[in-house]
Amino acid sequence: MKVRYRVLAGLFLLSTITYLDRVCMNVVSKYVKDDLGLDNEQFGWILGAFSLSYALFEIPTGTLGDKTGPRRVLTRVVFWWSGFTALTGTAFNFLYLLIVRFLFGAGEAGAYPNASIVIARWFPAVEVGRAQSVIWAAGRLGGALTPLLVIPLVHYAGWRWAFGILGIVGVLWAIGWYAWFRDDPAEQKGITEAEVQEIESGRRIKQTDHRIPWTTIIRNPDLWALMLMCHLFFYGSYFFTNWSSVYFQEGRGLSEDQTKNFISLSYFLGAIGCLVGGGLSDALTKRYGLKIGRRAVGLGGLGLSSLFFLLAGLTTDNEQAGYLLATCVLMKDLALPVAFAVCVDMGQRNSGTVAGSMNFAGQLGGFFITILFGIIVKQTHNFNYPLFMIAGCLLVSALLWLRIDPTKPVSIK
Repeated sequence: MKVRYRVLAGLFLLSTITYLDRVCMNVVSKYVKDDLGLDNEQFGWILGAFSLSYALFEIPTGTLGDKTGPRRVLTRVVFWWSGFTALTGTAFNFLYLLIVRFLFGAGEAGAYPNASIVIARWFPAVEVGRAQSVIWAAGRLGGALTPLLVIPLVHYAGWRWAFGILGIVGVLWAIGWYAWFRDDPAEQKGITEAEVQEIESGRRIKQTDHRIPWTTIIRNPDLWALMLMCHLFFYGSYFFTNWSSVYFQEGRGLSEDQTKNFISLSYFLGAIGCLVGGGLSDALTKRYGLKIGRRAVGLGGLGLSSLFFLLAGLTTDNEQAGYLLATCVLMKDLALPVAFAVCVDMGQRNSGTVAGSMNFAGQLGGFFITILFGIIVKQTHNFNYPLFMIAGCLLVSALLWLRIDPTKPVSIK
């Protein structure tokens, strides 16, 4: 096996752990709310604290990775968020939990921008979409496994111990990553000169590239389009990350087992969507060029997801709503690895900065939908109104792909 595929396996594990830690709060929501006496609006702020800090630290950790390398940054942030994952289990009131989840999000913010840096440095351009699809499929696999692993653990040991165990898993990954991985393929133990040459001749980054100044980010319309697309995209993503368990149980009256199955199905289909989306984008890129290859998958996936969100909100059949929402994840996640592949296309050696900028905007969308969902439901007692709003956001997000041009690098002019 080529060494870069072993690196990808390490990122696969990282992404799986990231979503295990992230989705756990959604899965155990009813236990946390009951234990700490939280209503949906308060719980929305707990969930939103993660999204807000995630957004605020996206660009700094992406830029830091571009500057110092993803080996040290990923090791640092995984240790950080794993500690606060474990501390989540020690929460005793609203304020304490709010602070812990904010600090947890600050750590997780470094994961995907720095994973994109690894992809940019370690993979030829023709493999970028597929590599991103594997990473995001792993995240969806982590989301699918979370209810299957955590709910039995909660029944056995309680929700507090579930967070402690997940924290230990992250620490073990960080130790292994730091000991084995190297930022430069040429410095990696066991790699052949032929593979180094294959990587260096095929990748898009150039050693003469320089750091992107903030004025470039502010003045670049293609990057703004990418950021706005991701902002609206994540209204859909964070419904599943934060509120799907509450929606199914309180909004649709489904049992815990039914909820567990629908959440797992959603993330499992999301994993398929990521794998198909990345591979399809690379195939279309090879045949029709980079612009069509990226745009077609982004536009089609998000457009179809918008439709299924609308249908899920309109149906009166509770189980049918579950299947429609699971299909939403399949459709929207076709676009997820493509969006991060575009960060590599546009960012090149500054992929971490571009990915951080895009994900910063996306996480702000996650913050807003997380807060708005709790407020809308509390004020209207209707769990479907937020779904109609999300459908509209996804439609606009899909149309923005017509403006995004991955053939234009973000560089100093």
